[in-house]
Amino acid sequence: MRSTNLLKNTRLSTRTTIFLTVGLIVIWCSNHITKKSRLISLSQSPAYDEAVVFGEGKISTDAFEFAITFTPAMDEVFWTRRQPDSNNEIMTMQLVEGHWTDPKPVFFKAKSGWDFEPQINPQGTRLFFGSTRPLPDSSTSNGLHQWYSVRSLNGWSNPVPLESPFIDKSVIMYLTSSEKGNLFFTTGEKGDKPEDWVIYQSINQEGKYQPIERMGSAINFEGKYIAHSYIAPDESYLIYDAKRDSGQGGSDLYISFNRKGHWTKALNMGPQVNTPLTEMCPSVSPDQKYLFFHRGDENKGNIYWIEFQPIKAQLEFQSKNNSKK
Repeated sequence: MRSTNLLKNTRLSTRTTIFLTVGLIVIWCSNHITKKSRLISLSQSPAYDEAVVFGEGKISTDAFEFAITFTPAMDEVFWTRRQPDSNNEIMTMQLVEGHWTDPKPVFFKAKSGWDFEPQINPQGTRLFFGSTRPLPDSSTSNGLHQWYSVRSLNGWSNPVPLESPFIDKSVIMYLTSSEKGNLFFTTGEKGDKPEDWVIYQSINQEGKYQPIERMGSAINFEGKYIAHSYIAPDESYLIYDAKRDSGQGGSDLYISFNRKGHWTKALNMGPQVNTPLTEMCPSVSPDQKYLFFHRGDENKGNIYWIEFQPIKAQLEFQSKNNSKK
């Protein structure tokens, strides 16, 4: 009798385990598909192994669009739009009851000056952006500073300027954050030569940002306008754009990998991404599946997207082979 009961309990336990496992798999798959479908529902052209325009008619229009970022749940999106003969402004859309709202400027749009290049931190708690709006203690704009808005249950807060050491610079642009809170960005001074624009970082130590440091020659080697760096949440790679003689034409996207604290020499991301036009302002979707970037010329450009992991794997393999030579 005891053996029979034990056998029944074992069968019941096995069935329960299988049921729970299948249930968890279904929930995971459903969540995964739902997040993916949120991006697909924004764009008429799905992203595969060829870069295509993202959000045609909604996000990418006849204006000049660049610098896109998503909340971790991919239910809110921000990007920069510049209409002809107009200033930059940050646009946004939200997913409400399964449908995306119409594009509109953010509620904190600058009344004086302009805003651009939004980027959300991996935790989804801070929205960084560049702005020429006057600082709180000034009635006029005195530079391009980084501001940020904090997200709570009530939504996004009114933005405030990023504190020292960033406030001390006259130009800080395209700032992205890792999970550790370390910040990566481009900085310089008004009147600097194109060769002077390079990528910097500031380490977050117990909530306090350390002095700004220029990144090494593996990233900041020859070229002009070395800018718009996107840092991976785990700091395993860094993508940025630069104009180099060895490139495809205009500014190209480059990627460097972090190997045990050392950055590899950045590689051109190749013809799947780069063209004779200008490619700039890279970012990667929160699920790390899609690479987004701007492509265009001086007058017009759109946001494009492409599957990221196959390109990343190929370039990482190439980088490892280069290090063995």
